[in-house]
Amino acid sequence: MKDHLPVWTHEWLHYGVPALQILVTLLVAWLLRLVARRLIRRVGEHYTLPPEMIMGARRVFTFVVYFTVLLIVLNIVGVSATVLWTAFTGFAAVGAVAFFAAWSVLSNIFCTLLIFTTRPFRLHDYIELLENGEKPGLKGRVIDINLIYTTLQETGSGHEGTVLQMPNNMFFQRTVRRWRDPSQAPGGIQGDG
Repeated sequence: MKDHLPVWTHEWLHYGVPALQILVTLLVAWLLRLVARRLIRRVGEHYTLPPEMIMGARRVFTFVVYFTVLLIVLNIVGVSATVLWTAFTGFAAVGAVAFFAAWSVLSNIFCTLLIFTTRPFRLHDYIELLENGEKPGLKGRVIDINLIYTTLQETGSGHEGTVLQMPNNMFFQRTVRRWRDPSQAPGGIQGDG
């Protein structure tokens, strides 16, 4: 076909054909998304599905369509699918390892934000972290709250001068008993002034 056209059009065809393929791909994706949105809406109305489920289905479908379009467009411009798949799986593996390695730290940081916003206890409160409702737990006065740990100065006989560093996520896994004034505590917590 190129041989029958003037020479000056050959360079235009070199760029024009992929551009046309990309435009057709985008048009088909847009139409597919439009049809799917209407279909999802009708199914949601017919079965009276919650709006959250309909919205979630739309978002998942839109993501799948646009991700597929991205792969097709990259293939049109000459990027190998094997290279893309290798890069994607490599990044996914590294991301998964990094996520699991940082999970404990991220959990503690998130719990710190919850401690500051929900205020289950405050600095200088006397608290007891209970294993269950029957046994006495770890107790002391809160002397520091940082991103990872809450530091308790232990109270009571035999614990003078010792501190406990509790990971912040522990306060959302166990029951916390709190006193602002140590004199109100039933036996065992003695303030240091």
